[in-house]
Amino acid sequence: MTTSNQPNLEHLPGLKGGFTSDNIAGASTQVLEALVAASVGAAQPYGADEYTQSMEARLRDIFECDLNVFLVPTGSAANGLSLATLTPPWGAVLCHKESHINNDECGAPEFYTSGAKLVEVAGDNAKISAAALRIAAQNKVGDVHSVQPSCVSITQATESGSLYSLAEVQEIGVICRDHGLKYHMDGARFANALVALGCTPAQMTWQAGVDILSFGATKNGVLAAEAIIVFDTSLSKELAFRRKRGGHLTSKMRLLSAQMDAYLKDDLWLNNAKHANAMAARLAQGLSDIQGVELMDQTQANIIFCRMPEVVIQGLQEQGFRFYHDRWGKGIVRLVTAFATAQEEVDAFIEASKELSLAIR
Repeated sequence: MTTSNQPNLEHLPGLKGGFTSDNIAGASTQVLEALVAASVGAAQPYGADEYTQSMEARLRDIFECDLNVFLVPTGSAANGLSLATLTPPWGAVLCHKESHINNDECGAPEFYTSGAKLVEVAGDNAKISAAALRIAAQNKVGDVHSVQPSCVSITQATESGSLYSLAEVQEIGVICRDHGLKYHMDGARFANALVALGCTPAQMTWQAGVDILSFGATKNGVLAAEAIIVFDTSLSKELAFRRKRGGHLTSKMRLLSAQMDAYLKDDLWLNNAKHANAMAARLAQGLSDIQGVELMDQTQANIIFCRMPEVVIQGLQEQGFRFYHDRWGKGIVRLVTAFATAQEEVDAFIEASKELSLAIR
């Protein structure tokens, strides 16, 4: 199906259809320039370089505490190594059914932990319920026949685009402390959550009891670098060996560190996230005014879920727009904005959706 009023985005090469994921965006200019600069000359390997030292100092300032940083190239490695450090092979990682580690890591957490079990904890909007967590934290404790609750992992922002409020993050921290559980945060979209909540990085992590944060950057402007940030520094020695044994200790570490350093410099990471969130808010507002399109949840970060008539979905795809649909149910569409999403692209998607919806009345 086509319409006679298709949007013209030929002047925006590479942008049309960019709602599949924030992974489809490239890298920020500042990050690429820093990478090129860092590749000139020689530097000590394995993180004993000035770029790594600068990056670590920035993170200590940002999080307002002493911490250790372990860079890896992927979020799967960050999550797997973090959980392995926090959980014995006979342990249970308590997480939400819809969490990324439960659905999208191809068994990496189980692989890195040598067999620890992911145990689902119920909760609305892809968030662990504190009441359900209190029960799960006590399940079969001491029973040699069962995996033992060892770690809680939350995804912030969640896979549905919802956010744990600061109070919710803190409450889970209290439960972890009361039951002797370690606390992991999968922050693939940490920056998007942070700017949406308007709190400090410290408040959303170690001050709430988080032991290790998987600090995402690739989705928000970095070429390929993620940080495992260890707030409980007693865990750092083990994590260092696990990173090496897992094949993620990069010899030319400065090329990862230069990316992360540029990402953190002059609030680039926060500004990128603010733009992505703003584009999602604009898109959600525009779609909410279209008859036949139903927003499923409040847009809190940079992910939107909505219902669309099949003919509208088909028409948008035929016009060149790209997005995931029907994975979560018939007619359900997921739209994700990024730091590089153009306002013109958002407005073109809204206009096309409106025209297609009008055509079926």
